[in-house]
Amino acid sequence: MIDTAKLAAWMDEQNLPGKGEPLETKFLSGGTQNEIYKLTRGEHVSVIRLPPAAAPANRDDGIMREWRIIEALDGTDVPHTKAIAACSDTSVLGRAFYLMGFVDGWSPMDNKKWKEPFTSDPELRRGLAFQLAEGIALLSKVDWQAKGLQDLGRPDGFHERQVTRWTSFFDRIKGRELDGMDESTAWLNAHKPLDFIPGLMHGDYQFANVMFKEGAPAQLAAIVDWEMGTVGDPKLDLAWMIQGWPEDTSAPEAATSSYVDLSGMPSKQEMVDHYAKVSGRQVDDLDYYLVLAKWKLAIVLEQGFQRAGDDHKLQSFGSIVPQLMRGAADFAASSDYKS
Repeated sequence: MIDTAKLAAWMDEQNLPGKGEPLETKFLSGGTQNEIYKLTRGEHVSVIRLPPAAAPANRDDGIMREWRIIEALDGTDVPHTKAIAACSDTSVLGRAFYLMGFVDGWSPMDNKKWKEPFTSDPELRRGLAFQLAEGIALLSKVDWQAKGLQDLGRPDGFHERQVTRWTSFFDRIKGRELDGMDESTAWLNAHKPLDFIPGLMHGDYQFANVMFKEGAPAQLAAIVDWEMGTVGDPKLDLAWMIQGWPEDTSAPEAATSSYVDLSGMPSKQEMVDHYAKVSGRQVDDLDYYLVLAKWKLAIVLEQGFQRAGDDHKLQSFGSIVPQLMRGAADFAASSDYKS
């Protein structure tokens, strides 16, 4: 629970809207890494994001890192939550936190299904996918240097570090062998992108981490959850988004291949073409990024599986991870990408 008296006093010190009025809080969502509450003071509504009390101490640094990204997005074309204020002083609420604008919209994670009119109109639903692709295309165009994010990531040597970093990570959490890992790792070591134009990237870009405005046509309201945000290679966001996209969205399995129904959505190639058009980036080397995305996602999910305990969701990763890693190896073997 949030100490509303302390938070209200801090908000008053910052001269935020609603000064002196009663503060009401409503829990929206949260887990082991972050908690989100809706804040209401009279007519003024905002959202606070902060780590739970039991989260590791470094999550405070993570919160302030997220804040820097959200603040940098102000004035850009990227749909985002408004940056309001941040506090790194843990004496206020016990953890670092930031306030952002409340998004009047909906998430595909709400009951894990589309909201009307997108449920009954497949053509309108296609717009949701194109908006998803457009979100990271716009993100890739942000002038991160002009926004003062030079120290947010380490773009120099980004790709050279990927295999070393994540194989070392896997070795630390390793609890079993993964079929296909040796082949896909060797393929990644033997290949590289055609070019590398550093940019701001989300790190976990998918339908679960965006919100849409109410009504049609589809319009992205905000990209959310910036825990993995960094300066790196934005095309990895593209590959992350489509690595599990069904080849044929008219096939029956498209309805069940993801946590949301992808039937009737644009094809994978249409998504890639739209990203390329909006971002201005070439995508001829996409195979490299798709292998990297599948391989990396398998390792990330393997950590969850190794720490699953009684968590049924994390336990389910036990069968998903081998499929991903084998898929990365098979895709690499079938690719004619030569760089």
